[in-house]
Amino acid sequence: MAVPSVLQRIIKRKREEVEAGKAIEPMTELAARIRDCGPPRGFMNSLRGALAKGPAVIAEIKKASPSAGVIRADFQPTAIARSYQSAGAACLSVLTDRDFFQGDARYLREAREAVMLPVLRKDFIVDAWQIAESRVMGADCILLIAAALDQPSLKELLDRARESGMDVLIEVHDEAEMERALQLEHELIGVNNRNLNTFETSLATSERLKSMLSGGQLLVTESGIKTAADVKRMQASGINAFLVGEAFMREDDPGSALKRMFF
Repeated sequence: MAVPSVLQRIIKRKREEVEAGKAIEPMTELAARIRDCGPPRGFMNSLRGALAKGPAVIAEIKKASPSAGVIRADFQPTAIARSYQSAGAACLSVLTDRDFFQGDARYLREAREAVMLPVLRKDFIVDAWQIAESRVMGADCILLIAAALDQPSLKELLDRARESGMDVLIEVHDEAEMERALQLEHELIGVNNRNLNTFETSLATSERLKSMLSGGQLLVTESGIKTAADVKRMQASGINAFLVGEAFMREDDPGSALKRMFF
């Protein structure tokens, strides 16, 4: 499995973070804390409910990215989350990776406490310890990136997350990764339209990979959704679930930008 160089660097750093985290808070301590956590909010159920009425939008709270640098200097997760909820978002996505996206676990906690929406932890999950960490953090759903994991690891982490009660968004970038996701018979699949080698985005990626679905899966298109015309293009191909961040984060009022684009 050829892993893009940028992803290799991120994964290497993530494994270092995980080992440091285990030394501070072992799995046994995380497991004890999970017993005090409330049940996860239904991420998949919220998407399904939104789709029954129109588009389902996972609105992302993101301060920066490796390709774009700082996207939003005035970064207030609580205000952004409330703005998204009032505009009709079905779910939230919050970046928690520190080194590459300037994210933080507290951003997820703050956003989730401010609204009733389910929240996806957007990070690079490579170890079962992070599943427990995500649950304690308050995540209702986690992201598993197929390009970052071999098939046994992808299946193990998927099973662990399901056992914890969280939903899982499996992210794919091409046909080979979509085939791997479909082998797991998982229903929530995200197609990232960004090429991890060139950083270019192409909505044709979602259109192409959607044709591989065997029925019953919910496909979320990610990256490159910038305008209402992009939304209409995806809807014309039968895609009605979206994860959008940067286009909203660059606007003064992210919720108003969401409403203009989708509703």
